[in-house]
Amino acid sequence: MSTIIYPSPIFGPVHSRRLGISLGINLMPADGKICTFDCIYCECGFNKDHRTKTPHPTREHVAKALEAKLKELKAQDIHPDVLTFAGNGEPTSHPDFAGVIDDTIRLRNEYCPQAKISVLSNSTFIHRPKIHEALSKVDNNILKLDTINADYINKVDRPTQPSYDVNRIIADIKSFNGQAIIQTMFMKGETEDGTNIDNTGEEFVKPWLDAVKEIAPREVMIYTIDRDTPDHSLQKATHEELDAIRDRVVALGIPCTASY
Repeated sequence: MSTIIYPSPIFGPVHSRRLGISLGINLMPADGKICTFDCIYCECGFNKDHRTKTPHPTREHVAKALEAKLKELKAQDIHPDVLTFAGNGEPTSHPDFAGVIDDTIRLRNEYCPQAKISVLSNSTFIHRPKIHEALSKVDNNILKLDTINADYINKVDRPTQPSYDVNRIIADIKSFNGQAIIQTMFMKGETEDGTNIDNTGEEFVKPWLDAVKEIAPREVMIYTIDRDTPDHSLQKATHEELDAIRDRVVALGIPCTASY
């Protein structure tokens, strides 16, 4: 099983298909994965296979490590396009996420004011006022919405919270009043136990498009599998399938990019 467990709290810079030269900020422990989803396509593997034994990095530790890295990059004349909260799980689950965002904005403004701040989130905590406020401050508030089909979500994204409700998630994304980016994974094939997980067909795409139109986000990012997945039977969506979905989003008047 080939998976990636990222260093913490800073990793990279790496080249992102969607964001350019990205300096990663991992608010999870470096020895495993903590997430409110347990996606079958997650490059970090299944939650059960990477239990952590160490705590989250503190707000102070994150700020100190980020400042040291930004100083190093500046001395090397390397200019990241984006500071990206990603890594071994859901970044907004960090107990001091809002404070970390404030520190990151301050350090970005000091060392690399041209860089954007992005957060890749599965949307499970955006109903919390402090999380909502913090995400409203970043440049790229990127929120996951793989489908609006509850059965598919339970088979593929596998929320760890029994209370997860995609209709509530849609309402919460709408509450950003257009200042959100929707990120959606499209893929094909079957799981190792034979469950069909193809969400590129009309049965899934049309209701998802209706939700996107209702939300009216600033942008949509669609993508497919790029790295090894813990369920090895999954397949990439084709360029043609992604392009067709992208074009339907653009037809709604919403900018959309496709990453292959």
